[in-house]
Amino acid sequence: MLVSRSCTSLLRSSLRRGAQPAAFATAARSRRSLQAYVPKPESGSFFLRPLASQVPCPLGRTMASATEAPASNTTSSGANPLLEDWTFPPYDRVEACHVVPGIMSLLSSLNEEIDSLEKNVTPTWEGLVNPLEMISDKLQRTWGIVGHLKGVKDSEELRKVVEESQPEIVKLPLYEAFKALKEDASQWEAMTGAQKRAVDLELRGFELGGVALEGEAKEKYNAIQQELSVLSTKFSNNVLDSTKAFKRLVTAKEDADGLPASALGLAAQQAQKEVGHEGATAEEGPWLFTLDFPSYQPVMMHAKNRGLREEMYRAFASRASTGEQDNAPIIEKVLTLKQEKAKLLGFPNFAELSMASKMATLETAESLLEELRSKSFAAAEQDLKEVTAFAAKHGLAEELKWWDISFYAERLREDKYSINEEELRPYFSLPNVLDGLFMLAKRLFDVDIVAVDGMSPVWNDDVRFFQVQKGGKPKAYFYLDPYSRPAEKRGGAWMAEVVGQSKLMSPADLPVRLPVAQMVCNQVPPIGGKPSLMTFREVETLFHEFGHAMQHMCTEVEEGLVSGIRGVEWDAVELPSQFMENWAYDEKTLYSFAKHYESDEPLPKDLFHKLKAGKGVCVGRERWESGMGIDEAGEGMWDKRALLSFAKRYEFGESFPEDLFHKLKAAKTFRSGSMMMRQVHFSCIDLELHSRYTPGQGESVFDRDQALAAKTQAMPPFPEDRFLCSFSHIFAGGYSAGYFSYKWAEVLSADAFAAFEEAGLDDEDAVKTTGARFRDTVLALGGSVAPAEVFKQFRGREPSTEALLKHNDLLVAA
Repeated sequence: MLVSRSCTSLLRSSLRRGAQPAAFATAARSRRSLQAYVPKPESGSFFLRPLASQVPCPLGRTMASATEAPASNTTSSGANPLLEDWTFPPYDRVEACHVVPGIMSLLSSLNEEIDSLEKNVTPTWEGLVNPLEMISDKLQRTWGIVGHLKGVKDSEELRKVVEESQPEIVKLPLYEAFKALKEDASQWEAMTGAQKRAVDLELRGFELGGVALEGEAKEKYNAIQQELSVLSTKFSNNVLDSTKAFKRLVTAKEDADGLPASALGLAAQQAQKEVGHEGATAEEGPWLFTLDFPSYQPVMMHAKNRGLREEMYRAFASRASTGEQDNAPIIEKVLTLKQEKAKLLGFPNFAELSMASKMATLETAESLLEELRSKSFAAAEQDLKEVTAFAAKHGLAEELKWWDISFYAERLREDKYSINEEELRPYFSLPNVLDGLFMLAKRLFDVDIVAVDGMSPVWNDDVRFFQVQKGGKPKAYFYLDPYSRPAEKRGGAWMAEVVGQSKLMSPADLPVRLPVAQMVCNQVPPIGGKPSLMTFREVETLFHEFGHAMQHMCTEVEEGLVSGIRGVEWDAVELPSQFMENWAYDEKTLYSFAKHYESDEPLPKDLFHKLKAGKGVCVGRERWESGMGIDEAGEGMWDKRALLSFAKRYEFGESFPEDLFHKLKAAKTFRSGSMMMRQVHFSCIDLELHSRYTPGQGESVFDRDQALAAKTQAMPPFPEDRFLCSFSHIFAGGYSAGYFSYKWAEVLSADAFAAFEEAGLDDEDAVKTTGARFRDTVLALGGSVAPAEVFKQFRGREPSTEALLKHNDLLVAA
């Protein structure tokens, strides 16, 4: 997932594996210039208006109400860190009490700049676009800190001020100035391609953002936008609260039978921290299990206690669907408002409105999904038959249920490939994985990554800070927050922009401002003196987010509006992230680092090949079970050299055994039909609800979901499934009528990796040459060129689905 923050928006939402912080997600949707304005009744001009009330400060001071101007930019603790002019954000000093006075003070000064721009605007790049980028950048930098801390260091105090301080989303009245700029032939011809692209994106965004609306229609549009923002925040908070509310304490050893040592260690650690069992141990318990995915997933895959699996499955599938946290009414209201919004803008439904800013059309998106469905359904049916037969053979006398699938699929995979998740963990310690990942970046993109911990403040002691170097000189920076912290950090994984590359915003000593990114994951932390030993899925996730970060950091575009991930159409932005996942299976790289942390033995080759055959399950994990961050695995994790570059035992550096490598590789496509169909289902229900479903007609969204599942799931749907109530991607994130983007981008990423396969993965010169071409097109051009043209520049032709189907072993099934 990616959370980008464009210089031309309050906050621009992005791709992710986890639910986006709803407090800024809705405000982040479009690429509009500084969308936080409402008319001043006394003047008719536009200004920024925070929505805030009183919030207590840690030292007892009370913040001013939104209707009161703050006396100064300080709090009782001194200068407000949100208002500092920083090189790197002061994450370690920002507290909840800084938010309202800081945002209000900033908005007050920005209002003056906006008024001046409106009065003196000239339809030129220097007179319009440059000052707008500067204004937008100030808000993005400040609000970006707040939104980020909401996601990684949440608290009741911070949640309150974020919800109440979020600016309203109304457009600046500069549409006519942008139109005049484009219509001036002499100026237009003198502009660069990147500048023209930026102007075109602004115009498109204005038009899709309701700038042409007037009178009552405009007022209604603004009211819809504000209500959607509030609903998005509420939806996300309900998911987070319901996830945190479930706790299952297990005291009897037999009830924890089958769970691996890593899961028991984490559960014992949770019992110590959350319910006061200071003497809890992995061996003796007690163990506390939650719906946070690192805790939930092992139970579904390994717990022999069927009752425990059922209890946790039902709780997970019904999150945010009852009581005060029930998201069902919110879903109905959101769909109604989005339909009204689309009609106001002249579109028949919200899906068509969404597609207006994407590569695909509704027709081509649904055509792709139908092609994938038709070529995968038979394989999914065969997957179900195999698991059902295996379960019956191994003692399941009753009908196979949804809470049985992961458990028996994992046993089947172990039986077929002699591989289990715990067998792999010792080869994937985080330090080794990072070493391999950074070596891969050097191999493909000719960049060096150096740890510079201490150069920037961080929000948690576990956060790392790195510098990307090109030609020995700084090119970019990024933070890495790797570990799960259920009490304060939302689930999933994401990459976010701190600042983007920009010539206009460059400091005095540099030609451009260098890009800075955040990578956030939620893997198991170090336990019992050992480093974080990762599942293979967690390795994939790290590669995925690193792909997003590389597109942000390797940009060569200097126009801030379209550098890096800015301006990239939604259904293309996952291309580099899913592409990077392929490279964990590059054999040469894998075996240079894949060593067992205790015995120093290399990853067995047969285990690698078996794992590669089970790629669709990602080492047994049924991706669809995660209500947060349901990302499809891309192709890049399957490069042997890359995998072996980091897969080694952390203590003795022993290489990944050759037989294990071959097992890993062989398991790549295990249950790939089922995994493909589940992602197709998510994509289809998203488009269905946003194009053909009408709320309030007697049929619920759950009814429509169940009806669709008959065509997209081999197993009859779970009647009580309320997954939609936690589907934050489309109801509190940026994927409304856009979840298909994962499959669309996966077609692009598989086809992109096929270029390396065709060149020869064993031909190092060919890999470097092809990698340089990928860097100089997909990564370097960012949003300055339409993504369809970028892909053609790299691949030399239009994309094809053949590589995706081939990599998932579905061409035969078709």
